[in-house]
Amino acid sequence: MDQGNTAFLLLAAALVLLMTPGLAFFYGGLVKAKSVISMMMMSFGAIGLIGVLWAIYGYAIAFPTVEGTAPSPWMFDSSNFLLSGALADAAAPAGDYPTLAFVAFQATFAIITVALISGAIADRAKFGSWMIFAGIWATVVYFPVASWVFNFGLADDGSFSYGGWITHGLQDVFGVGVIDFAGGTAVHINAGAAALALALVLGKRVGFAKGITVPHNPPFVLLGAGLLWFGWFGFNAGSELAADGTAAVAFVNTLIAPAAALLGWLVVEKIKDGKPTSVGAASGAVAGLVAITPACGSLTPGWALVLGAIAGIICALAIDLKFKLGFDDSLDVVGVHLVGGLVGTLFLGFFANGTGLVYGAGGAQLLVQAIAALSVLVYSFVLAFIIGFVIEKTIGFRIKNEDEIAGIDQVVHGEEGYVLADAKA
Repeated sequence: MDQGNTAFLLLAAALVLLMTPGLAFFYGGLVKAKSVISMMMMSFGAIGLIGVLWAIYGYAIAFPTVEGTAPSPWMFDSSNFLLSGALADAAAPAGDYPTLAFVAFQATFAIITVALISGAIADRAKFGSWMIFAGIWATVVYFPVASWVFNFGLADDGSFSYGGWITHGLQDVFGVGVIDFAGGTAVHINAGAAALALALVLGKRVGFAKGITVPHNPPFVLLGAGLLWFGWFGFNAGSELAADGTAAVAFVNTLIAPAAALLGWLVVEKIKDGKPTSVGAASGAVAGLVAITPACGSLTPGWALVLGAIAGIICALAIDLKFKLGFDDSLDVVGVHLVGGLVGTLFLGFFANGTGLVYGAGGAQLLVQAIAALSVLVYSFVLAFIIGFVIEKTIGFRIKNEDEIAGIDQVVHGEEGYVLADAKA
């Protein structure tokens, strides 16, 4: 066991977990003051529910045991029910780090992916229905897709002998595998597609129109973006699973791509609206973080800057699509995460080190990147729509219009986000 790599992975897992409370602040600041508790609770609910499901059976679905050079043939690996197999490895780890360290790291990915979806249905979703959706979607969408992307094994000579069909399986057909270093497909396209589906199922907020609401607490938004950026270093660099040169490249790209995206978003705001905003700065940084996620280990810093700037500009324009197309994605999960994930994933087809078009490697890399992105998008969208539709038609997913207007926090949670002690005396 390599104690340095073990410590690195455990620290990365803690950083990624911090991203979900950061997301709660980011989303919480963007909604109405009467919705802030509801919005933040959907993120914290995801921590509790997905953390438990991951330990019971999520890891067993996402990472079936690899024996020798072949994977377990079963989608569900019974040896890791309640993490039994991973626990057995803890006493004498077979690899550079205990399996449980990897379990913890990947658990935080599952949590943040589910929490991301909630921004699309802000101000109008029942908490209980959201939790039911989150549990089912994680089980039938996220856990399998994580296996498609992140599950891999090594042959005796150190080469990849098996992988999820997205990252390594396509290599058998096209001669090049999909690049998704830290989850552009499994996390951002996956969550963004599900967010679009839920936005369609729940319908528009009362009085939906451009400018219907303004963020009630921009400092919360900036705080949340800062926590997300901080945690994202663990998200991206930690995905190397070792404290080495590739992790350092991913770390630097995670710093500079969002910085370029922040500037790109502000330029668009200045041209469109005449004023650069704090919320725009925070949103631009997040857009850059999303785009660099699949690409952080496969781009030179120069191309990372280009990607960041492009993502900031495209996502700043994409958030207005909901008004043109008529879907109410409350907090722009589609415009930032789905679009940003697509930009980052497809950008690799052109500029990935050694295999992109600009390196004269042909179009195979772009083709497999597109296949992966489209496959995850369609799979997640269809299943999320079905799950959300069934919930809405049975127990109900959306709160009553009058409750939405009055304030969802009191109706759903019996709390208010801002209460002066003297006012209750």
